[in-house]
Amino acid sequence: MLNKIYSEVEKQYFSSGDFNGLPVYNLQSNFDVIESELRSIIREGIETDVFTVEIYGNTHIKAFSKVTKEKMLECYDTEDFPANMCLYPHSHKLQDNPLLEKYKEAPYQFDLAKGGGQLDYNTFDLSVLEFYRNDPRYTYETDFIHGYICITNEYFESGLVPEKDQILLKTFGFAYDDELNRYVAVFSRYLAGLSPEHQQIWRSKEVKGNIKLHPDYYASSILGSWGTKLSIFEAFVQELEIINQMCQLMRKPFLFHNSFSQERPKEFGFLLRPTISEFNSFMLLLDKMMSDNLNKKFFENDVSVEVEEERDDGKIIIRPKGTIQILESWIDMYYQTPDRKHVDQMLAAFRKVRKLRQKPAHKVNVDSFDQSLFKKQRDVVIKAYDAVRTLRLMLANHPAVMANPPEINDRLFKGEIWDI
Repeated sequence: MLNKIYSEVEKQYFSSGDFNGLPVYNLQSNFDVIESELRSIIREGIETDVFTVEIYGNTHIKAFSKVTKEKMLECYDTEDFPANMCLYPHSHKLQDNPLLEKYKEAPYQFDLAKGGGQLDYNTFDLSVLEFYRNDPRYTYETDFIHGYICITNEYFESGLVPEKDQILLKTFGFAYDDELNRYVAVFSRYLAGLSPEHQQIWRSKEVKGNIKLHPDYYASSILGSWGTKLSIFEAFVQELEIINQMCQLMRKPFLFHNSFSQERPKEFGFLLRPTISEFNSFMLLLDKMMSDNLNKKFFENDVSVEVEEERDDGKIIIRPKGTIQILESWIDMYYQTPDRKHVDQMLAAFRKVRKLRQKPAHKVNVDSFDQSLFKKQRDVVIKAYDAVRTLRLMLANHPAVMANPPEINDRLFKGEIWDI
């Protein structure tokens, strides 16, 4: 009887199209056996590595492959029978199955066919995302906690893109090792949906080790929660947007030309490859979102945006002030505080980004690969975010803003920000 049941389970597994399990209640109608005997036969199959069983949640997919036999039996013995239980072939029974041959060219489908869990996750070098981020045929979106990739409608409908490249990756996330090195993380069920050619691209970038999912990606993907904090990059553009809303309340021009809240640049995120070239490109972008983004019209009626200088020949020339210099003059005039430390740190962050942006302009760099650039960028991003947050907190003290403060995301207000 055990072998007959296994044959039915295996048939369902390979014919379902998604490696689905066989509901136990189906067996009751297919086999002339009393419930107590069926329960005993299935338990024997679990004990002897013939079956695995899914008992909770969506039992029609095998979620995880690392559930121990002991845990499985404990749940099996204490739950109602058959309830919504589904049976799956044990990976030991699948090892030499000739039906696996059809999946050999699609490595992540192959993993599932061999008994892998649909929600087992694989981790990859960040550079695997470059292929999609830099290719205009794909929509690439991420807040650096979650993300997705798909072929754009324009190219999907044009017929110019081979079917193998018309891919959809419904979700990817990020993961970390103990040293806070970042990786891409994708669940097996979504990798298996890629074309065989793209599955092989991802397989070539796979990284093994003690790597854990980003806490918010785990929370939203596995626990079904909304997450606990904002990505630092999303928080950054939200701060710019709120600052500009405060400027409206103050009846002044926007402090920042662009808040980027409607369309955040896809390069505005953690580096995908730790090269000097990519680091410099990011610093150029960050400066364009900070110092270059400051609107001189905000300051015009309050402080001078120009300075007089005497040349060696005694002639006086008018030179425009830099935006950071103007910002500092405005703060000195309108913001009084007994402890200037946070103001100095804010201005230092603006100047640090400007200096890093200017460095490549004055030096020919030989591009190189340097893992330390990941941590260097993170340090700069944290200071840059703290700077715009400090600026927003300063403007919040303006009487017009205090009288009618703009709505602020609760996580942003509390400073609940992921900086990893």
